[in-house]
Amino acid sequence: MSVQPNILNDLKSYFRSKATLPRLIIINIAVWLLVSAILVIAFLFNIDDNEVRFFIADILGVSANLERLIVRPWTIFTYMFLHISFFHILFNMLWLYWFGKIFLEFLSNRQLLATYILGGLAGGLLYVLAYNIFPAFSEILLLSTAIGASAAVMAIVTTISFYVPNYTIPLILVGRVKIVYIAIILFVLDFFMIRSGNAGGHIAHIGGAIYGFIYAYYLRKGKDFSNFFDAINFNGIRRFFMKPSGNSGASYKAKRPVSDVEYNSHRMDNQKRIDTILDKISKSGYDSLTKAEKEFLFKSSNKN
Repeated sequence: MSVQPNILNDLKSYFRSKATLPRLIIINIAVWLLVSAILVIAFLFNIDDNEVRFFIADILGVSANLERLIVRPWTIFTYMFLHISFFHILFNMLWLYWFGKIFLEFLSNRQLLATYILGGLAGGLLYVLAYNIFPAFSEILLLSTAIGASAAVMAIVTTISFYVPNYTIPLILVGRVKIVYIAIILFVLDFFMIRSGNAGGHIAHIGGAIYGFIYAYYLRKGKDFSNFFDAINFNGIRRFFMKPSGNSGASYKAKRPVSDVEYNSHRMDNQKRIDTILDKISKSGYDSLTKAEKEFLFKSSNKN
């Protein structure tokens, strides 16, 4: 008798891992559950639901009003983890999971975390900027607040789509489609939907997408400006979001320290090999890679 896969155990193992992608999903879900619990308690005490939602969005969502943003600077970061609607978080986490998995086939956990955070910041800043520049938003400027991971997710979608533009995925009723086409369609839709009731959300998406495009452009040129994560003391954040090294402390200390020249030379050699493999994927597909090439690409994508 064949053994059926235990989906529950697979999910437990996935979310217990200390990789960046499941940690990002866990944080978003945990915040949503907390907000949902607060709304249930508010209902039990007969507190107006809309007042509670507005209060939460005011404390954690990013405001387009510069005076409110100045006294709540943390919101430019916290907004990208805040969801109130079930379907809002559902679709954001599905997109994050799907494209996050593709992202990690070619890039690292550190780059995924940097793209999520910097893409979210870019989306939030473009939203604030647009609402303070364009007259169309003058009447709602004081009350407008943005929440959700959409801009950060769009940054991840756009980065990997333009980094490996020939990568394809199967779509129902359509067949295999290059992910770069999906990214372009999403960008165009967001632009034309600015006139809809969620203008701020679509503008934030565009900000995240613009960041993703610029990041992918420079990555393909061998420049990774997300390396500043290593220059700034983000050790606490990185320890939470990324898997610890498989090496023990003793074996790590036993390694001979390398000079900057040796490190940069080794890094350039690895990048050249990665570029060669990516070109091969673009021309012949992932299945054309040798076992050694697949292993090298997998190991490179999982480096912190």
